[in-house]
Amino acid sequence: MTEQRQYDLAERTATFAMNCRTFIHRLPKTISNIEDSKQLARSSGSVAANYLEADEALSKKDFALRIKICRKEARESRLWLGLVSINPEDEATRVALAQEAYELVKICNAIVAKS
Repeated sequence: MTEQRQYDLAERTATFAMNCRTFIHRLPKTISNIEDSKQLARSSGSVAANYLEADEALSKKDFALRIKICRKEARESRLWLGLVSINPEDEATRVALAQEAYELVKICNAIVAKS
């Protein structure tokens, strides 16, 4: 028998936001990184917040709108992750966070397609 893993998307999006914040704390403090990291903190947090809003949606239309916002914010998070200047030892973390953002986009795409 195959065991199906159950994913809690609320937890996953919150973990993504927290991991982005941990990553931001390690960034070199340049003028551009300070501005880009503010945007990354906002967009990654918005993914989690809007998923929570979608989970409590008042209608199907509201649900779809919130999931689309999650998708938009996950895409935006990938942009900011690509723009920040990092120390070479943080490249693997950046790649992992960008991959997670990409997977969240794909999950949101699937949810929108089914709703």
